[in-house]
Amino acid sequence: MYDPTVARLTYRALLGRRRALILGALPLLLIVISVVVRGLAGADDQTASDLLGGLALATMVPIIGVIAGTGAIGPEIDDGSVVYLLSKPIKRPTIILTKLIVAIAVTMVFSALPTMIAGLILNGNGQQIAVAYTVAALVASIAYAALFLLLGTVSRHAVVFGLVYALVWEALFGSLVPGARTLSVQQWSLAVAHKVTGGDLVTSDVSLTTGTVLLVAVTVLATWYAGQKLRSLTLAGEE
Repeated sequence: MYDPTVARLTYRALLGRRRALILGALPLLLIVISVVVRGLAGADDQTASDLLGGLALATMVPIIGVIAGTGAIGPEIDDGSVVYLLSKPIKRPTIILTKLIVAIAVTMVFSALPTMIAGLILNGNGQQIAVAYTVAALVASIAYAALFLLLGTVSRHAVVFGLVYALVWEALFGSLVPGARTLSVQQWSLAVAHKVTGGDLVTSDVSLTTGTVLLVAVTVLATWYAGQKLRSLTLAGEE
C-alpha cells in the first residue's frame, strides 16, 4: 500500500523551493514570536499555553495541513499530469495512501517540530505543555492531511476551501461558537493534549474517547472517499 516512486514525486512537488518557503514561514514566525514573548514576559505556563493553542494549533497546523494535503495531489489533477500516474499499474488506494503518508509526514515536520521548539523556548516544557501541544499537533496533522487530501481530490479550488475551513471554521468559529468546537479537529486533538498534561491549562470541549474516535473516523473516511473519487476519475479518463 506504499509506492516509493509516487512518494518521491510527491515529496518533490511539496518541497519545491517556493512551496518549502511557504511551509517554513509560519513555523519560523512561531519561533520568533516565542523568543520575543519569552524575553518580554519570562517563562509563564499560561502564556505558553495560550500562544501554542492560539497560534500553533489553531492557525499554523491547519494551514500547513492545507498546503501539504492539497498540494499532494491537487496540482496533478489541475494540470492533467495525474493521467500519466493513473496509467501506471499502481492500485488507486496505493496512490492515495502513499500521498497521504507523505502529506502527514510533511505536516508533522513543519508543525509538530516547531511547536515543540516554541514550547521549550516559552516555558521549558513546564507542566508538560510543550509535549502536550506537540502531541496534539501530531494527531491533528494526520486528520488534516486526510481531509485536505480529499479536498484536493474532489475540488479544483481545494486551497481556497481549505483555508476557509482552517481560518474561518477552526480559528474563528472553533474558538467562539460552542457548538462548532465539538466539530473541530483542533478540539479533538486538544482532548489528547489534555490527557498528556493532566491539568487545566489545556482543555477541550470533547472527551478523550470522543476526540480519538472522531480523529480516527475522519481520517479513515476521508482516505477511503479520496480513493473512491480517484477511481471514478480514472474511469472518466478511460472513457
